[in-house]
Amino acid sequence: MYRALLFDLDGTLAETDSLHLPTWAAVLKPHGIEVDEELYRARISGRSNAVIAKDLVPSLTTEEIQSIADAKEEDFRERAVDLEPLPGLVDFIESANERGLKTALVTNAPKKNVIAILAALGLDDDFDLVVVADEVGAGKPDPAPYRVAVERLGIAPKDSLAFEDSPSGIASAVGAGVPTVGISSTQQPEALREAGAFMVAQDFTDPNLRSMVQGRT
Repeated sequence: MYRALLFDLDGTLAETDSLHLPTWAAVLKPHGIEVDEELYRARISGRSNAVIAKDLVPSLTTEEIQSIADAKEEDFRERAVDLEPLPGLVDFIESANERGLKTALVTNAPKKNVIAILAALGLDDDFDLVVVADEVGAGKPDPAPYRVAVERLGIAPKDSLAFEDSPSGIASAVGAGVPTVGISSTQQPEALREAGAFMVAQDFTDPNLRSMVQGRT
């Protein structure tokens, strides 16, 4: 049976695009970049701050990129206090913990964001492990964050199950050998399947998802 469940943060534990999009729009507008939903999905969602900023404004220095990222994330954290978990998430994680499954959070988000979001969702103490890309040295879609997660948990990738809402996150998990479920809160199901998800669910109330996790032997 699965021995560990590995969760992305943004878009997987909670719908955060409605907060990230306007914060990116605000910090990139002075640089002549208009952030709409199409651009956000194509070039921002699921990517690290440094990659996003360098891609959209190639002329930025390292210091300018950091300044933009810091301003964007501070704005985001101020908005994050009213976040709510995706439907079924809290019960899903509590059930996993009760059955002895290990749980980990694997994210590109800054550590301060992790603390703010988990506090808003009431999940401060629900994960056995938190892996932040900044501390690993490489962010998704690189497999490193998921490789570190399964190594630290001491569980084989094939005995773990990841939940991701973006193609880059799915690429990271699949690249590390972790079977991955796509959560279609931010992307179309087809895009998640094409990225490598073997199953797609709208949220954690999906009965097929629950029976698969609980019934696998």
